[in-house]
Order: sequence, then C-alpha cells, then structure tokens
Amino acid sequence: MSLPETKLRRIWTEDRCALNGWLAIPSTLSVEAMARAGWDSITIDMQHGTADYAAMLAMLPVIEQAGLTPMVRAPWNEPSIVMRALDAGVMGVICPMIETADDARLFVKSCLYPPRGARSFGPIRARLVHGDTYAAEANDRVLPIAMIETRAALDNLDEIAAVDGLAALYIGPSDLASALGYKPAFDRREPELVTAIERIRDAATKNGIAACIHCGTPEYAMEMAGKGFRLVTVGSDARFIEAGAKATVAAFRGA
Repeated sequence: MSLPETKLRRIWTEDRCALNGWLAIPSTLSVEAMARAGWDSITIDMQHGTADYAAMLAMLPVIEQAGLTPMVRAPWNEPSIVMRALDAGVMGVICPMIETADDARLFVKSCLYPPRGARSFGPIRARLVHGDTYAAEANDRVLPIAMIETRAALDNLDEIAAVDGLAALYIGPSDLASALGYKPAFDRREPELVTAIERIRDAATKNGIAACIHCGTPEYAMEMAGKGFRLVTVGSDARFIEAGAKATVAAFRGA
C-alpha cells in the first residue's frame, strides 16, 4: 500500500487555504467532537497544551479516522521529541521558537530520513497506520513547519525561509507581539505587527512554502486566507468550551 498524500498537502498543491483545528485538551471525546466539525487538519498542542505522549497516542486515531491530517506542535526543537511524534504517525510537526537557519536545519533533519535528514529509523506506529512503504515515502509526505515568533527570527527570516525541506512558516502572533513590545493576543491590527506578518508571508511565498497563522476569530482567518495564507488556525478546543460556557451562563443570568 502506497502512503497516500495528506489532505493538507493536497490543499496546498491546489493553492488553497486549509483550516486547522487546535487541541489543548487530552480527551478522546473532545478530539472526536472537534474532528467531526470539518477541519482539514488538527494539531495536538504539546507545547502549551496538556497532552503528554500517551494522550497523543490515544488522540491520533480519532483524527486519522476522520480523514484529517494529524499534526503536533512539539514542545521544543529537540530531535528526539520530533522523531517520537513522527514515529507515532503524525504527518506534520509545528516547531516553536525557530530563530536561525541553523535552528531550522536541525528541525528539518529531525523530520527527514537520510540522506536528506538525520531521522532515526523506527516508525513503530507510523508503519502500522500508513503502511509498509512509509519509510520510503515519508520524506515526501511529512510536513516540517517552523514557527516564527521572535525578533531574532524576523532578523533571520530570509535565511530561515530558504532552508531546504521546510514545508511552511507558522506565525505565533502572541509571542511575536511580545517580542515587539505588545501584549500577547491574536488578530493583530497594529501597523508594526501587520508589517511583520506580511514579511513572514512574503518570505514563505518567495521560497515556495506555505504561510500559516494562528487566529482568534473566523473573520480574521478569512481575511488572512484572502491575503495569501495557506493555513489558518482558529481558536482551540479549550477556548471554544470556555467561550460557549460563558455565553450560556451570561444568557441565563441576563434573562
């Protein structure tokens, strides 16, 4: 069985924008509720979310069975963490705090098998899920996605975007805002941050890779899609629960 192209790669091949869901809660029930909503991909957040490796293993089958591209945000740019996530079967890894081209090269090497990278062989669950041809085809299917969220990353943006093997640049608006002297939040309108966001998008486009951004509202996400971003994340499972609960309580109290 040949390893199929992921839904996310198909969308990017067609030059369309993908809608990415975000999971902070390590519950198969909340994953199932999210997976049924119709996202194109879903990311398990192992940096600021509450899932550990065992929880990720339980969450991945739910995402896969829904036909969505399973991704993980790694807690850090550490090869063993990245490789273990890939061996579990994820097809995209978002790596935080990439600040230099050397950071990006280390990350890409962790995602790809030799001779293109330095990923150690041992796809224990990935082979079971994706088939015996996984190892031969993984380099052309796995998506290494570098987060750009610091002043240093902006200073080295062109060199980072040009690193061979990167699939995308992902903007973390809150950390980027903090790095530039603003309060952390999504959906930025400040001229300095808008300029930085557009620079990152342009660097990705120039190098033939996708530009991605985390958004707080669907309206802002639609705006970013119209401006050339090829993956937009909106909210998270935890934020949806919080917002829904607050709205319900407020409606009852107001009545």
